[in-house]
Amino acid sequence: MPLVPRVTVVIPCRNDADFLDACLTALEQQTHPADRVIVVDNGSTDDSADVARRHGAVLVEEERVGVWPAAARGYDEAMSDADVIARLDADSRPHPDWIARLVRAFVSDPGLGVLTGGAEFYGGSPLTNYLGERWYIGGGHYWVRKWLGVPLVFGSNFAMRSTVWERMRDRVDRDNGAIHDDLDLSIRLRPADGVRYDPQLLMPVSARPLQTVGGLSRRIFKVATTFAASWPEGASWRRREESTSRADAAAGVTDEWTPDTDDWAPEFGR
Repeated sequence: MPLVPRVTVVIPCRNDADFLDACLTALEQQTHPADRVIVVDNGSTDDSADVARRHGAVLVEEERVGVWPAAARGYDEAMSDADVIARLDADSRPHPDWIARLVRAFVSDPGLGVLTGGAEFYGGSPLTNYLGERWYIGGGHYWVRKWLGVPLVFGSNFAMRSTVWERMRDRVDRDNGAIHDDLDLSIRLRPADGVRYDPQLLMPVSARPLQTVGGLSRRIFKVATTFAASWPEGASWRRREESTSRADAAAGVTDEWTPDTDDWAPEFGR
């Protein structure tokens, strides 16, 4: 990787023109600008495509509806010239130093493959925002880490080396629009991929999915759907067996898999 890695930001978008406009405006105000911004138009019927063009983003179309098909299409496009692929959603509003922190993190640690962070919800009540940050996203990081041995890769706030996507692109369920793309990616990753979580790498995101019982229920139900679609790869026993096999081959037999503790990395990108 060059001393200053080339960063491409990928944004899947479907009928989110107003949110996309604010997101792209925030990206234009970065202290370390992206080398490219790719907006994947996922069958929008509003002005999303026009907004992307107006901001000078590369516009890519993906007709298969779903975040995974759209995100995967963007990652594929980014691989051509990016060292680091960063991911946002259209309703993300990155802080001005977001890309700069990502760049510092990947330059400082050659073993870092994926860096993810947390959420700062906006647009909801104080209670909704708090529960979203602490329970929905925060709880997701905690329980996914305990189950999978790697942190949850939060789709609205993460970056990965293009080499990681090159390994993952044919392993993930990229054509399945009915599952959580970020959770599916997390399930396919392993500790050896260098997945790190920085709880201080925060991303403002809209609280709209959490403001109704139905919206929140659908997102929680998709967690079960995602694990079912990837089964048995997401099974903890299978991951323990894989780890034991690697440990046996490298340094003798082990009875229990103890994941790296280094994946909890406060201020990793500072």
